[in-house]
Amino acid sequence: MHADRMARVRGRMGELGVDVLLLSTGADLPWLTGYEALETERLTMLVLPRDGEATIVVPRLEAARVREQAGAFSLVAWDETDDPVEIVARLDSPPATAAIGDHTWARFLLDLQRALPSTSFRRASEVTGPLRMVKDPAEVDALRAAARAVDAIAADMRTRPFGGRTETDVHRELVQRMLDAGHERANFAIVGSGPNGASPHHEAGGRVIEAGDVVVCDFGGSMHHYCSDITRLFVVGEPTAEVRDTYAVLVDAQEQAVRAARVGIPGEEVDATARRVIAGAGLGDRFIHRTGHGIGVETHEEPYIVAGNRAPLEPGNAFSVEPGIYLPGRFGLRLEDIVVATPDGPERLNQAQRDLAVVE
Repeated sequence: MHADRMARVRGRMGELGVDVLLLSTGADLPWLTGYEALETERLTMLVLPRDGEATIVVPRLEAARVREQAGAFSLVAWDETDDPVEIVARLDSPPATAAIGDHTWARFLLDLQRALPSTSFRRASEVTGPLRMVKDPAEVDALRAAARAVDAIAADMRTRPFGGRTETDVHRELVQRMLDAGHERANFAIVGSGPNGASPHHEAGGRVIEAGDVVVCDFGGSMHHYCSDITRLFVVGEPTAEVRDTYAVLVDAQEQAVRAARVGIPGEEVDATARRVIAGAGLGDRFIHRTGHGIGVETHEEPYIVAGNRAPLEPGNAFSVEPGIYLPGRFGLRLEDIVVATPDGPERLNQAQRDLAVVE
């Protein structure tokens, strides 16, 4: 699998005139090699020439963690007194153009620019982004499995009490449930209760959840390197008519956007579909973010479901559809599922119930 990806990356490098790909921390490296670098002051870097042998340069104390992929790359371990940037720079003749990982620390890029003064640098995502954006069947299966895991958590949370607990307490429960469900790590667990739900990326805190609160729970993690992401709403006691009516608008917007997410349709049209429904209800200024983001080995990656993205959806594109309506000082509503574009139409990976969950 990784050797095939390297071959496709090399083909893309040829199309773009890139001589070498340099990957450090970030999702490109594990996608391409199966190895995820630790984010430390010690440099790890894959050096992938367009022609020639691929090499991964790692601190010696990390060498045991690297799983060499059947000849896909060789391993060079550096010692504490070595200069890893110099090692990278000497692996091949100075390239005219290098594509460097988008998440590479600035200190390493600056050092590489000094070591390779004649080299022009560009973003590695220009090489890898279009390839990672189209998921193969195995990747879609991994996303399905991650979606099933968080679906089960969302279902279980419908039976749990919310009233009288702090947001942090619910946050911790979601994190633990993701780990128990097979996620290697929990990437985030947003819990916004009452007025805090009107802040889309609210950080869970000490606010005690009260009767009548709408609670936004947006959570996801990494499972076998692929990400989950789901948002469901819980109401402590019966929701008010305003909450129900506003949520009905949101459900309609999300449903129409999911149905619009067909192969060949631009991402911006999916966004516009959700936005038209919400604006039609007089709430357009309360929808303050894009409709969705791509998902795969990263929670946020291409394609983005947003105005200005005129690229048509392709089979294998995986992305969230998550419109929201936010009333500052009162409550917020968001509904999110992961969708895959297929030749037979959009496939919604999340199947957890989408109604307002009434909890104690």
